[in-house]
Amino acid sequence: MTDPRIVPGTRSDTGWLNWTIASVAGRVAGTSAPNLFLTLARHRTLFRGWLMFAGRLMPRGKLPRRESELVILRVAHLCTNSYEFEHHARLGRRAGLTDGDLDAITRALAEGPWSDREATILTAVDQLHTERDLDEDAWTALRRHLDERDCIEFLMLVGHYEMLATFLGTLRVPLDSRRA
Repeated sequence: MTDPRIVPGTRSDTGWLNWTIASVAGRVAGTSAPNLFLTLARHRTLFRGWLMFAGRLMPRGKLPRRESELVILRVAHLCTNSYEFEHHARLGRRAGLTDGDLDAITRALAEGPWSDREATILTAVDQLHTERDLDEDAWTALRRHLDERDCIEFLMLVGHYEMLATFLGTLRVPLDSRRA
């Protein structure tokens, strides 16, 4: 990776509150303060608005945590975003994903150890990534597993992590350091 286009902010760049939020998030994740947070927090008010929205999708979303992590990891893989993938691999393990799950998420979906519901969700992620839409078959399959609110949240989750992958990649946000 090349040097960051916007360097993660310091306490004076981000403000005391945003710096504290980032520091606590790093402790929870087992890393330094997340560089995503410190970069986005250079725009102080946007950071706090984003944090409320992002937190509502994950970890406080309606979808089971395992499924939301599978969605995020598949998006990260499809977008070839190592920051997003590494961060959510750690969180995914806490949500019950195995090393086999993490390996399978990077292969063709038919090869995965997925339940019918997980396979349907992951197939929809792939189609959304490539088409920015779901065909009728994919939508019908998804609706067999998700109610209206789940579908809305699912679509926002996929779109949100596609956006984050673009942000992280374009700004060359460096990987977070693991805590000792």
